[in-house]
Amino acid sequence: MKKHTISVLVENKFGVLARIAGLFSARGFNIDSLAVAETEDPTISRMTIVLRADDRLLEQVKKQLNKLIDVIKVQDFTRQESIGREIVMVRLAVPEKDRAGLMKAIEPLKAEIIDAGPETVTIQKLGDSDEIDELFNTVRPYDIKEIVRSGAVAIAKEGGQKGK
Repeated sequence: MKKHTISVLVENKFGVLARIAGLFSARGFNIDSLAVAETEDPTISRMTIVLRADDRLLEQVKKQLNKLIDVIKVQDFTRQESIGREIVMVRLAVPEKDRAGLMKAIEPLKAEIIDAGPETVTIQKLGDSDEIDELFNTVRPYDIKEIVRSGAVAIAKEGGQKGK
């Protein structure tokens, strides 16, 4: 099964998120990541949902979403050029003597230290999911204390139809 990112514009009303989550759980669909926020119009929210599905399952999800009364538009980024981003913060137990090595390791990844205490260092990375995974592989040798990872967000590129 392939990862798919879909964007769902919904009315910004109480209970909409619960109804959409209920749709997924009632049909046994698993959500890998979910990000929800108001759009430029405060009466509309955008939900960015990442799920693993084959084409048949993805079509079923989109049809079910479109049936919900609070759903305005469902956009599938599978066949469309898009830009996706996530943010991650990772707290590592890193002795002061090893911090220069950590900084050298994360610098090419464009990650940055956003907090440093006597026992831990917290780093931040903004990027696509592959770049976030690369950061995890880089810091794996360190003692990972905590990971906070946002859901993915995505936006279509202008004129962004993918080739066939």
